[in-house]
Amino acid sequence: MIDISQKEVWFVVGSQELYGEETLRKVAEHSQIIAKGLDASPSIPVKVVYKDVVKSPSQILDVCLAANSAKNCIGIIAWMHTFSPAKMWIGGLNILKKPLCHLHTQYNAEIPWGSIDMDFMNLNQSAHGDREFGFIMSRLRKKRKVVVGHWEDERVQKKLGIWSRVALGWDELQNLKVARIGDNMREVAVTEGDKVEAQIRFGVSVNGYDSSDVTKHIEKVTEKELNDLLGVYESSYNLTDSLKEGGAQRSSLVEAAKIELGLRAFLEEGGFGAFTDTFENLGVWKQLPGIATQRLMADGYGFGGEGDWKTAAMVRALKVMCVGLEGGTSFMEDYTYHFTPQKSYVLGSHMLEICPSIADGKPSCEVHPLGIGGKEDPARLVFNSPAGDAINVSLVDMGTRFRLIVNEVEAVKPMAELPKLPVARVLWDCKPNLEVAATAWILAGGAHHTVYSQSLTTEYMEDFADIAGIELLVIDEKTTIREFKDKINANEAYYHLFQHGL
Repeated sequence: MIDISQKEVWFVVGSQELYGEETLRKVAEHSQIIAKGLDASPSIPVKVVYKDVVKSPSQILDVCLAANSAKNCIGIIAWMHTFSPAKMWIGGLNILKKPLCHLHTQYNAEIPWGSIDMDFMNLNQSAHGDREFGFIMSRLRKKRKVVVGHWEDERVQKKLGIWSRVALGWDELQNLKVARIGDNMREVAVTEGDKVEAQIRFGVSVNGYDSSDVTKHIEKVTEKELNDLLGVYESSYNLTDSLKEGGAQRSSLVEAAKIELGLRAFLEEGGFGAFTDTFENLGVWKQLPGIATQRLMADGYGFGGEGDWKTAAMVRALKVMCVGLEGGTSFMEDYTYHFTPQKSYVLGSHMLEICPSIADGKPSCEVHPLGIGGKEDPARLVFNSPAGDAINVSLVDMGTRFRLIVNEVEAVKPMAELPKLPVARVLWDCKPNLEVAATAWILAGGAHHTVYSQSLTTEYMEDFADIAGIELLVIDEKTTIREFKDKINANEAYYHLFQHGL
């Protein structure tokens, strides 16, 4: 359900009229070659579209206005081939609403030592043209990503690809609708938040619905739809004997399939890209959605448990960012610890809803008592997650601003089998270690719900925070508590001044 095939970034090149027709012809020729090269790069997941070289304030304003209104344009990559006086850019940059990446490159990779002359120097002036452009963006307090290096360099293309993917996620949020089925889990603080401010800041629309709104779709499920989905379950997962046709718990799997079909139809009809539910408000549903939620997430939907709409929106945004990348992305929760004198770990899981995109092998489909919510035993997918680097991401509402918190972690293989644990799970080692990471996370006000991703890195989240204009706190191998506290205190002052335009 995630289609990025029509999305594009515009390659906008700056110059000025005084260079004359011959030089400007060369500028355009070089710019088109670079745009085609970037468009062909496997690292950049969207189309790179060349726009004419802009040489005046009116041309710059026009291209920025056009980018704002172009539905498929998710951002602009800007480069100054020659010197482009930056006062010309003020009007355009002031109204530009799309993400901006400043590519600091040049057409040629090396200096042609034997032939270089002043004509060459006049044509290839990005070394100082981009500095002029950088000044005006800094003067305007314009958040952007800066990528430095030759455009044919794989490292440069990968960085442009990261920014492009983040721009995709940001574009998704601008029109994302989150269905909050039921309200927040009662008395819980961190999953609440200002939905109006979230729509102003991120574009995401969050509205409440009752379980009965989904029930109407569940009641319309046909026998054929039900049997077809049960067939998918049987071919895709290892069903326990009790869930196979004729098994003692088969009726639970049938009920889970009805809920999935009804929930999917509700989301599709409403144009929702993410949703939440809560076990305290299920209405006539016989069980909390387990396998239904897991499979919807695997198809790209965002999800947050217990009414957590912020995490649901972020799950969706990160899933859009990582389309085509290896590894998975899932709703997650820090559940329990493994403390030892040598090394301590976190066991991440949830009651039911962990996305099988992070499964290590074919999941098992099982039914077990939930022990909370007072409903029938739900069906769910059970699996371990593969080892490897990952990030945990939490978006929280601090009252005066949104804060994005990232912890870099390394997933590891569990030290033993978990035969009685009836949920999907991940065991990870926090960086720099559990003591520092958990201390910093708690000091930052990080939530117990997160987005766990094996596809993305901290760089993606740094780009996202810049585009969104929100606070970012990173917990990584270099984190110390004293410096982390200083960062939090400094940010309090910075964002207070920023809000008041000082």
